[in-house]
Amino acid sequence: MADKKKKPNIFKRIAQKFNDVRLELKRVIWPTKEKLAQNSAVVLVVIAVCAIILTAIGKGAGWALEKIGFYKQNEETTVTTTVPSISAYEVPTIADASTEAPASEESAPSET
Repeated sequence: MADKKKKPNIFKRIAQKFNDVRLELKRVIWPTKEKLAQNSAVVLVVIAVCAIILTAIGKGAGWALEKIGFYKQNEETTVTTTVPSISAYEVPTIADASTEAPASEESAPSET
């Protein structure tokens, strides 16, 4: 077991990694501002063109499927009906209809 190399401690290994990264970044050939702007413009144009093409394909496929009847969007329709509300106290029964007397003016509230 004496032939195994002993690893340096964690801080020395981290420092060595940072040193390697720094040395590697010195070898990088960085683009000029003009070249960077040109490449960025090309990327943005390609993204815009792809977005337009994919949107056109999606809309065209949706239109075609709708025309052949495969894909049909459901249209919501609402029907409004009014039903007069009748409470349980207002519903006359058959027995009440035969014995009910006409309402007199005494029971009606007076407006003064």
